[in-house]
Amino acid sequence: METSPFHDDERAAQAFADVRAAGGGIRAFMPDQHRSFFELLPYLFVATTDAQGWPLATMLTSAPGFVHSPDPVTLRVNALPDRHDPAAGSIIEGAELGILGLDLSTRRRNRANGRVSGLDDQGFTVAVHQSFGNCPQYIQGRVVRSKASAGRGVEQMTSLDVEAMAMIRQADTFFVASRSRPGISAAGGVDISHRGGRSGFVQVEGDVLTIPDYRGNRYFNTLGNLLGEPRAGLLFIDFETGDLLQLQGLATIDWSDRAAGLVEGAERLWTFRVTGGWRRRAAAGLRWAFVDYSPATERTGVWRPAA
Repeated sequence: METSPFHDDERAAQAFADVRAAGGGIRAFMPDQHRSFFELLPYLFVATTDAQGWPLATMLTSAPGFVHSPDPVTLRVNALPDRHDPAAGSIIEGAELGILGLDLSTRRRNRANGRVSGLDDQGFTVAVHQSFGNCPQYIQGRVVRSKASAGRGVEQMTSLDVEAMAMIRQADTFFVASRSRPGISAAGGVDISHRGGRSGFVQVEGDVLTIPDYRGNRYFNTLGNLLGEPRAGLLFIDFETGDLLQLQGLATIDWSDRAAGLVEGAERLWTFRVTGGWRRRAAAGLRWAFVDYSPATERTGVWRPAA
């Protein structure tokens, strides 16, 4: 019987990193403090998969209370991706979802992964099979500045243009959707996680993004998934304009020691080769103001020239 909260590829990633995580904070239900936290949020980050199985990362926004938990193993979300969102139509009954509740103003975040158990015109219900909190490291402080009308269509792209590359280079935050490979244990599924660093921490060369991986909770949920299933989805947000950049591509992890020599604070690197994406201008229903970098982010450095 499966007793570990980690699947085989997560354990393999932990071994590559020479760490071992007990995973005691991962539960098959949501504690009351997690359930009440979700109810406070005006935005939610969601990972799903398209018809070909590629992960997609998106964000839903509405008035606080649009996410709530009627019981410890159920999460109700009264919102759906709009028709311009590449994730539209991917939330169907039985689909695996990764959910991240994040309050940028307090740097608090909780995960709730599971399957869609109900769907209607107003939203969807998730049967939660994994719930856990994450530390506040690398989360830049932001506060909601205003609400805004969402959506001005969508621009599909097969590669990054100059504008998209500039947006990525300026980013101090993004989100990554991943999934476990077929045939993995019951501990697998779809996941979404946060990544943060100093503005410019994501290096861009053409359609290849190189990302430093800093010390985290040692669970290796994302990198474990990417070991077995390299397809991933990224979400970049322009917090001032509400523009969203949603990308799909293939990830490769560099476990060598060279990362520490290139970026202060990095323990390893991973690359993401873009295969396609979408730009949705002013798609977010909220606008944020920057407050400060996370103390953990301030301890990281910038990219050094390669020797």
